[in-house]
Amino acid sequence: MIRLRRSMIQGLDVPSPTPEAVRDALQNAVKLEHATIPVYLYGLYSLVPGNNVAIGEILQSVVIEEMLHMTLASNVLNAIGGSPQIDKPGFIPTYPGPLPGGVDSSLSVALAPFSMTQLETYLSIEEPDDPLQFPTLALAEPSITIGEFYTKISKAIGILGNSIFVNPPRNQIGPELMEESIVVTDVPSAQQAIKTIIEQGEGTHTSPEEVVGPGYAHYYRFMQIKKQHLLVKTPGVPPGYAYSGAPLSFDPGPDGVYNVPPSTAPSLALDNFNYTYTSLLGALHDMFNGQNTNVQFNRALGLMMSLKGQATAMLAGIPNPAAPVGPSFVYQPVNPETPTAVLASA
Repeated sequence: MIRLRRSMIQGLDVPSPTPEAVRDALQNAVKLEHATIPVYLYGLYSLVPGNNVAIGEILQSVVIEEMLHMTLASNVLNAIGGSPQIDKPGFIPTYPGPLPGGVDSSLSVALAPFSMTQLETYLSIEEPDDPLQFPTLALAEPSITIGEFYTKISKAIGILGNSIFVNPPRNQIGPELMEESIVVTDVPSAQQAIKTIIEQGEGTHTSPEEVVGPGYAHYYRFMQIKKQHLLVKTPGVPPGYAYSGAPLSFDPGPDGVYNVPPSTAPSLALDNFNYTYTSLLGALHDMFNGQNTNVQFNRALGLMMSLKGQATAMLAGIPNPAAPVGPSFVYQPVNPETPTAVLASA
């Protein structure tokens, strides 16, 4: 289970939180939601096309919802007068390392091809407070779970009330652009957006199913891979669900997962990937800050497709089969193919 420093909620866990404290916490939330996406994308890209299809579908569905959660956190932040800060080097975590705000002794998250070992990382990221048969590790440093982090934000917004919301609403990404997104205008809509983030990641205390959306919470989607069977309802058999559905197998061989070295050597292909990734952050920054929202949304979609194509080519060893390369997801604001002389004269 990922545990977060209590400093992530500094200024919230008090009788009279300030709007500034809530905005700071929401910026941390945007950063945290993004930090999981490269980890899951690397696993998705590492699957050889046509194999491990069910696992790829699970990973892709989780990535889409992490993007939704990043959007919802940005919507809430914009609704209370903040501005999501995305297009900057410090927004990206260092891999391997803790997620933003993570306690030092907690899990170190690395970029790696999909494996049963990497699956344990996914499960640790998404693990709720009380999953069945999965104990919580005691930590010496005071900490909170991701769910508790969001609950504190929601409670602080409730205390501050509707007076902190900008009128008219600004820079909102609604369901017309992103399915299941929520336009945030007041306390109820902000708390509903936060509730969606919590329950899509962890489920509820009584069910593994999402309250918003047709699937299971992320933790239980990933657990299907570990159990090698789909999770299905079992009426009359406590607790009402079982990993007894259709088999879900994993092929770890070269036909199932690209074999790449754990460390990535510098290359033009890698620089190009990171430039595209940084351009994507720029598009998302502009979109979440109300700059040509529809244009930037379509630009972001195109960049995401380009990222996938570049990553799978590198992992497959194109153009050099003897030296496959994995994506590193680092900030690369300058096009590596642009000559220095051109940049100097620009």
